[in-house]
Amino acid sequence: MAIKLEMLRCFAAVASTGSLAAAAGLLGRTPSAVSMMLAGFEAQLGAPLFEGERKSRLTPFGRVTLAEAERAIAAFDGSVAAIGRSARSTAGTVRIAAVPSVSITLLPRAIARFRAERPDVRLEISDVDSVAVKRRLEADEADLGLASGPVGLGLASELLLTDALGIVCHPDHPAALAPDPIGWDALASGPFVANPLAALVDHPRVAALAAASHLVARNTTTLLAFVRLGLGATILPERIVDRAAADLRFRRPMDPPAERPVQLLQQRNSRLNPAAEAFRRCLAEAAEPTLL
Repeated sequence: MAIKLEMLRCFAAVASTGSLAAAAGLLGRTPSAVSMMLAGFEAQLGAPLFEGERKSRLTPFGRVTLAEAERAIAAFDGSVAAIGRSARSTAGTVRIAAVPSVSITLLPRAIARFRAERPDVRLEISDVDSVAVKRRLEADEADLGLASGPVGLGLASELLLTDALGIVCHPDHPAALAPDPIGWDALASGPFVANPLAALVDHPRVAALAAASHLVARNTTTLLAFVRLGLGATILPERIVDRAAADLRFRRPMDPPAERPVQLLQQRNSRLNPAAEAFRRCLAEAAEPTLL
């Protein structure tokens, strides 16, 4: 049985309008052409679709056939639209999972560049920690990831930028008032708000403070809110203070210096769609030292 899409469209138009003439106007055909195609469709099916000669009432078989026809038409039209968007590379969706500190500092510039080139592409941003970024990539819930720390076997990575880490504190915190040079021991002069970045600091006092802290947060916005309220100092990249927390103090200990590498991640051995590849390029351009 060779059922063509045009037959399904013809039948669905007649069923929705209730007459051959109305369906003909909807399809841009003559009523006789619609009648012939509908008759041919019924002949191929071997059962009537409408009750009597009038086309205002479907048979039970016609109702079942209409539901399937509408599903087939919607699926075909959706596929055609998706293929067209991909071919033009001006529409579609790019899914990005990023740690909050990068979402605040780097992503806005990358998005601005991307919007100028491809305004029709939908961007879905997930603001999560590094572990969740990698989990989303591995589960194919994101196209690109921005995170730090060890990379899973199923992911490919490249170093996008390196952030200097330091103590972020309220201007009244003892660490803010301590003279230079400042050390990581200054964190012990007041409450400490722990977060995963503390693990990147190779200093025994930081490790001990993180383990003993009674206040732990992962989201950058939450951490900054805690610091502003005087609940303690924390460890964050310097760029965060420059861009989103100029009212707070950043002190960078050098005993030893600590940095946070930001990696651009994607699934290993997978090819990005054109829109995601374009966004990847915008990320790399936005991370250039002269723009940071």
